[in-house]
Amino acid sequence: MRSNVIRVSHTVAFMLAGIVLAAVLTKAQTPTTGPILRLTATTENVAGAPDSIRIDLLRWSTDAERDQLLSAWSLTGAPAAGGRGAAGGGRGARGDGARGAGGRGGRGGADAAEAPRQTPESSLAAALEKAPTLGYLWSSESSGYALRYAGRLPQPDGERIILITNRRLGAWNNLWKPVGSAAATDYEFSIVELHLNSKGEGEGKTSLTGKVAVDSAAKMIGLENYSALPVVLKGVKRRAN
Repeated sequence: MRSNVIRVSHTVAFMLAGIVLAAVLTKAQTPTTGPILRLTATTENVAGAPDSIRIDLLRWSTDAERDQLLSAWSLTGAPAAGGRGAAGGGRGARGDGARGAGGRGGRGGADAAEAPRQTPESSLAAALEKAPTLGYLWSSESSGYALRYAGRLPQPDGERIILITNRRLGAWNNLWKPVGSAAATDYEFSIVELHLNSKGEGEGKTSLTGKVAVDSAAKMIGLENYSALPVVLKGVKRRAN
């Protein structure tokens, strides 16, 4: 009888050890799906200020994703203006008589005239629509703004963070309408540039009034003349996850 009791005790002990080990392995293998960065701030210098803002970032952009947006802005690989028309005209010129001059070549020129001219702004907007969602910027609005780019650059006293949404802040309301003398831009997207100190505190400015610029040294899209732009996000703070 005693031996049976010992065997049962050993069996139970092994079962419990197996359950604990399985739980540990499962936890170790389960990927973290929560935000890797949480920020809060308050709006300023816009019509809806002060409004509470929360930013939840799930991951940073890869180098490949960053390079795709840089290529879009610089129109790298984009067809030259009038490309189809020029090709059509060339084919027509090889024809004979009136057919070559007014036939296929004419259609090529018409197509080129009807095609909208691509700009860095429209090219970047199209690329952002195809980019993955990396997180969200939340305000008092009913829905958040998807972040399609997130990059950071270490600074001597902290870090510089660039966030880009595929939709303009305040696209359907006046909460983000700039106030003051600064002229509003008309980008279909929005760039948010944050400057944080070593404690994770700082400020943010946006492309609502700022122009887009490429920092060639950092290989990042950001804001031109950041120091001269009005603060739109004040009291930015990094929060514990």
